[in-house]
Amino acid sequence: MVNGIKRIGVLTSGGDAPGMNAAIRGVVRAALSEGLEVYGIFDGYYGLI
Repeated sequence: MVNGIKRIGVLTSGGDAPGMNAAIRGVVRAALSEGLEVYGIFDGYYGLI
């Protein structure tokens, strides 16, 4: 893992997509196993504002 990264945000652009839940779960589990904090960003890109 890159040194200095301690937190990540998980964002999807919206809409239904097959396998999205599994993909997000995989990202979160991998990040947690690396000791990162994971934040979910609600409402797609609007959630960034």
